[in-house]
Amino acid sequence: MKSPRDVIIRPLVTEKSTKQLEENKYAFMVDVRASKTEIKEAVEEIFKVKVKEVNTLRVPGKTKRMGRFEGKTPDWKKAVVTLEKDHKIPLFEGV
Repeated sequence: MKSPRDVIIRPLVTEKSTKQLEENKYAFMVDVRASKTEIKEAVEEIFKVKVKEVNTLRVPGKTKRMGRFEGKTPDWKKAVVTLEKDHKIPLFEGV
């Protein structure tokens, strides 16, 4: 079993994710190999909250150019976690 800190890489603070806070939804960058169950357990353990639902999506990397050289940013996985009605994550409050 993976450590919860290995599953959750970092929180995502974007305009869209900030708007979703009103619906009690929080966005995280997670490990590409993590399952919904692992993400749910990791969020519950780290933040001491009750998770209602987890939605995930794979974000493909973008092609970037530096002069004549072309490269690609890595693919990553995003998780949108919906919490139970009474629960909040204080890390996101005041953002």
